Amino acid sequence: MAKKAKEKEIRKITSEELEHIKEQQSNIQRVLIDLGSLEAKKIEVLDSYKDFLSKLEVTKKELEEKYGQVNINLTDGSYTEIEETTK
Repeated sequence: MAKKAKEKEIRKITSEELEHIKEQQSNIQRVLIDLGSLEAKKIEVLDSYKDFLSKLEVTKKELEEKYGQVNINLTDGSYTEIEETTK
């Protein structure tokens, strides 16, 4: 009977070891939350990027309809016509 009582004895790590493990787990959870937030922000930024590209394409088409195929100097707004090359 003494053997059964010994088997049920609860053994524990030190309180310092337990706190150390809890701190490490907490750090891992915090990093995972940060990663999730970053991924959500990445998706938001990519959506904005796609939206800007789409708007730029609309503007390019509008300018092409007005001026034809041109290269625009983004510093001063001047433009030169694009010459078609024949092969």
